[in-house]
Order: sequence, then structure tokens, then C-alpha cells
Amino acid sequence: MLARFTAGLLLLGSGFAAAAPPKWDEAEIRKSIEATRVDWKVPGLAAVIVKDGQVVHLAGYGTKTLGRDAPVTPDTLFPLASCTKGFTSALMASLVESGDLGWDDPVRKHLPTFRLADPDADKLVAMRDLLTHRSGLGGHDLLWYRAPWDADEVLRRMAKLPLTAPFRGGFQYSSLPFTAAGKAIENRTGSGYAELVRARITAPLGMKSVAFTTAEAKKNPDKANGYELKNGKVVPMAEYDAREADAAGSMYASIRDLGTWVQFHLNRGKFDGKQLISAKPLAETKQPHTPMRKEGLVAAIYPDSHQVSYAMGWVVYDHRGKLVVAHGGIIDGFRVQITLLPEENLGFATLNNLHETKMNIALTNALIDRLLGLEPKDWTAYYRGLDRSEADEKLKAKQKRDRVRNPKLAPTASLDAHTGEYEHPAYGVGRVKLDGGKLIWEWSSFRVPFEHWQAEQFRATSGFFDDEIFQFTADKDGVVTGLTQRGIEFRKK
Repeated sequence: MLARFTAGLLLLGSGFAAAAPPKWDEAEIRKSIEATRVDWKVPGLAAVIVKDGQVVHLAGYGTKTLGRDAPVTPDTLFPLASCTKGFTSALMASLVESGDLGWDDPVRKHLPTFRLADPDADKLVAMRDLLTHRSGLGGHDLLWYRAPWDADEVLRRMAKLPLTAPFRGGFQYSSLPFTAAGKAIENRTGSGYAELVRARITAPLGMKSVAFTTAEAKKNPDKANGYELKNGKVVPMAEYDAREADAAGSMYASIRDLGTWVQFHLNRGKFDGKQLISAKPLAETKQPHTPMRKEGLVAAIYPDSHQVSYAMGWVVYDHRGKLVVAHGGIIDGFRVQITLLPEENLGFATLNNLHETKMNIALTNALIDRLLGLEPKDWTAYYRGLDRSEADEKLKAKQKRDRVRNPKLAPTASLDAHTGEYEHPAYGVGRVKLDGGKLIWEWSSFRVPFEHWQAEQFRATSGFFDDEIFQFTADKDGVVTGLTQRGIEFRKK
């Protein structure tokens, strides 16, 4: 069992001297937020700031739809993506308080069909483990992303995935256990996830714009459209279709809604004079459970932090000596960030419609420094530099790949020999077809056209997997035996 870290440990050794916080200047705050949005080429942004229990800033910036007179408003709807996870942990805290379940209940007490492939993990896994990214499961996003099957089928397939880390032995971000937590809650209570969140959280908080599926969200005329950057140009991005309510990431909300959500957390579960969830179980969701090693991307995203840990639907870390509880979310065309500084009674939420941008965390860090009188730092320059480094590394890897390519190395087997069905225990069956002299891989909802690269390697030429290399295996007699995509090995049937 991992030792829990106390919040106090996160405050040691900051090394930053704080000046007196500046006076609130609404015009300057608006100017700074708008300048950041424009700097990052973000079409539309909504932001809320809560201080000492009050919403002190609530505004929309830019447009929800490029090319139209469609300004973002405080009520514009955005997907929350993985910020849904905080609602799931709050719902579980409510159920712990009401005695419906316990944090350390075995998962199968509430979801008898749940399984993990590792027998020891399968025997020991508890509800708490589902919310802390310590189950040993890797990400396996392709098991749910754009999948044609439902969440119950995702969990059935998940049971066949080998663990890639020791159970409770390290941090591995995966949305799959959160989906399982939602199903366990539904099975225990006999009510749907959306129904429960509405009844116990969003309705009492007066969060009026909340939706739990894309179809439901599309009924709201004040809904943002998503975009991405391609070759430096902002272009529309196809929306991800969340077809069912999912505890891992299907919710939508407005920034007005999130202002209330931030107030609720800063006030320790109380809203409008009423204790909706007791402080103790709600605080449990923010206790560090799984350390995140300060290396690689974690070290880059949190450069001024000494310790970073995952709690339950929240990341807990220190920012320049200040305790922070936060979570981000990314889904096709959108980026979300919710940030709480409980000891400062300060919180933020930002929603925007540009895919994978680091603007949200740059803006939030800058606002924290400004409002708490910390030493200024150009966070836009820092995260822009990080983007450039990541792009450079990706380009160098591609150039190295291209340099060592030998297209004269012909496949061992004929193109026709590559056709047929390929199977993986969890990812299911895919098919390779021959169309106009070209191979095409069809799996899940993806259709991937190939061109020959070298030997038994083929390159995807368009779509989601564009420019990725797929590796076939064939024996010396030219019999094709398998296909590997992103480390997932499908065996030919």
C-alpha cells in the first residue's frame, strides 16, 4: 500500500518570497486574459475567478464559432473532458457520507462483473483504487476513444488487459477505472450516473447548463465549437461524440456553472448556507494518494513544484510554496482547467475551444502569481518554449525515422497475404483489406489507408493515425502472422 502524503509536505522549501498582493484591478485582469487568449490563438475563452467565497470575475472572451458574430458568454457550453472526474469523486464522497459505499469497499461488492487480469490486483482492488490511477493499468485510450462499443463492453475488454505497473505501485493515468467507478455506483444505487450527479451535486448548486452527453449538449444553442492548430492556422476540429454519460469524462458545463463548483469546493462542501457534502469525505478526495515522479512531462508542466501527487479526480501539488488542487481536461477541439488554492480561498476555472493548448495553465499560473503577489514569471513564454521543445523532439524523431528508411526493402509476403482478420484479446478484431492495390486497416471506428514504407512496415497516409508506422510480422515462408499499432499486437486469425 502506498503511503499517503500530507498536504503540509507540499509546502516545504518554497524559496519564493511573497510581496503584498496587488489591489484588484478588473480592467487590468480583463486586458491580461484577453492578451493571453490572442497570444495563444485561442478562438474563444471563458474564465471565472473566485476569492473569499465570492465570484470576482466572470466573463467570456472571443468567439464560440469562427467567422460568425458569436461571442463567448458566461453561459456558453463547453465539454469538461477529464474535469468530469472531480464530479465523480465528489459523488462518491456523497455516497460514502450516506453509507451507500465505502472508499475501501472491494469493487466487486458493488460491481460483481468487474475484473483485472492480474489475479492479485483483481482480488485486492477497492473503490479508492479506481479514482487514484494506481491500478497498474496503462492509459489504453483507444479502448474507449471513438469506439463503436459502449462502456459496459469497454469494461469487459479491460479485464483482458495486462497490467503495465505493479498494483498500487505507481502512477499511470487511465480513464478506464473511472468509467468502472461510475458503473459500480450505478449498480449499487440503481440510478444512472447523470441522474445521481444532478440530484446530489449540480441541481443543489444551481448549475443549470450541465449536460452529460453530446446529444444533450447540442440542444443548447449557446454551445462552443472546437478548433485545432494546423501549420499555425486555426481550423475546425470534428467534435468528439460522447454518446453516454461516463464518469471519466462526458460532462459539459458553462463557466458560470464552474464558478459555483469552485465556490462549493473552497467552502468545503457548503453552498448557500447548506452543507451539501460533509467536509471530511469531500476533503478525502483531495488527499494525495499516488506520487507522480518529477521527471519528463510532469517536471516540465510543474517546473516550480517540489511534489506532485494524484488524489481522487484531482492533482495536488505546490506552486511556488502555495498548495494547489487542480485538474485539466482535453478532448477534441477543447481544453479545460480547474484550479483551487484552498489555503488562499482562491480558485479559477478556464474553458476554451482550442485543442491541446497549454494556454489554460499558463494563464492560471500568471493569475495566481498576480493575485497573490508572487514574483512575476512569463508563463506564456515558458509553456511556448515547452511546446517548441516537444515539436523539435517530434521532428527530430521523424527525420531520424525517414533517414534510416530503405523503401527498396520489399515486403516478405504479397499484399494479398496481408489481408484478413487480426485479433487482440482486449482490442478485438480488425481487418486488413486490399483496395485499388493499397492495403487498408479497419478497426474500431477507424479506416486507415496504408502505403508501403519498408519491409513489413506500412505508413498510414491519412486520418487519425496519419504518418504512423504499422508493423506486420511474417515468417520466412511469407505467412503473415500479426500486425502491431501503437504497441498493440493483433494476431492474424
